[in-house]
Amino acid sequence: MARGPSSSSVPSTPLLKDELDIVIPTIRNLDFLEMWRPFFQPYHLIIVQDGDPSKTIKVPEGFDYELYNRNDINRILGPKASCISFKDSACRCFGYMVSKKKYIYTIDDDCFVAKDPSGKDINALEQHIKNLLAPSTPFFFNTLYDPFRDGADFVRGYPFSLREGVPTAVSHGLWLNIPDYDAPTQLVKPLERNTRFVDAVLTIPKGTLFPMCGMNLAFNRELIGPSMYFGLMGDGQPIGRYDDMWAGWCTKVICDHLGLGVKTGLPYIWHSKASNPFVNLKKEYNGIFWQEELIPFFQAATLPKECTTVQKCYVELSKQVREKLGKVDPYFNKLADAMVTWIEAWDELNPSENAIISANGSANAK
Repeated sequence: MARGPSSSSVPSTPLLKDELDIVIPTIRNLDFLEMWRPFFQPYHLIIVQDGDPSKTIKVPEGFDYELYNRNDINRILGPKASCISFKDSACRCFGYMVSKKKYIYTIDDDCFVAKDPSGKDINALEQHIKNLLAPSTPFFFNTLYDPFRDGADFVRGYPFSLREGVPTAVSHGLWLNIPDYDAPTQLVKPLERNTRFVDAVLTIPKGTLFPMCGMNLAFNRELIGPSMYFGLMGDGQPIGRYDDMWAGWCTKVICDHLGLGVKTGLPYIWHSKASNPFVNLKKEYNGIFWQEELIPFFQAATLPKECTTVQKCYVELSKQVREKLGKVDPYFNKLADAMVTWIEAWDELNPSENAIISANGSANAK
């Protein structure tokens, strides 16, 4: 495991400086960090190197970081390293596991700083932190969107009993330029670019699933960390590019059960590079069929009241994956095993968290 120097020349104390890790999966030199230096340099980075562990990844000077490659993952997890994907950005979830911070922000290395409509650089990390520190409102939709943003509030008719909100577990950001499309959509719209900047943050309602994208994502690791497993993807697996969505579906079901909130919208990043749609189609091919079974599964999934921690919820979900989705393809039996292995590995590396991550006792959770 490689380490970089700590930064000492930061003019003011950024939000959650000592409570947040930035996790970056990569196979290349991290030159993109130069653009993010004004926003990222004060924070600790966890870099998860995918692919050939003998390759040297260069990190710009002045960043405080840890870098883990496949050899490190095997050394730290031993046989349980089998649950961490290889040759796929899903390996990023190893960074969530080894972090000791309360919050995680994860970003892809082809994501640059976006500009708002006035031309000002967007501090994506700052907006994510604001989203996470303000409550969510999953039980009743507010037509002015996030009532906790400046210039907004709860509208007439919003129940006063629900205005306290619930803790926010996830902040899901968006992208300008290259949209996060699946391969078939990429093929029929090769030149499409997202230029629409929508100045809004929404709580995703309870009972509603969404396709979570991992390239610009923040979450409260203490509240929901063990559910952020990005599955078995990439090398040796029959599916790819569903890692973040799998984590999102599992996390949303668990958040709904525990009375936690998920937000989407701001902040935007600039997604610079379109991936090859033909390569993507090979990775997604099975998933495009399987998702027609996966979505109804997650929509119908319920967790018993005995599941009072994220770990208990996740292990219960793994049993349901085996029982219901094992019939779709044997891959899901393998994935169910990996889900349990992931929780075992998480608890080994984070023993004090076992009893901490528990259900939110909000009376609002219906």
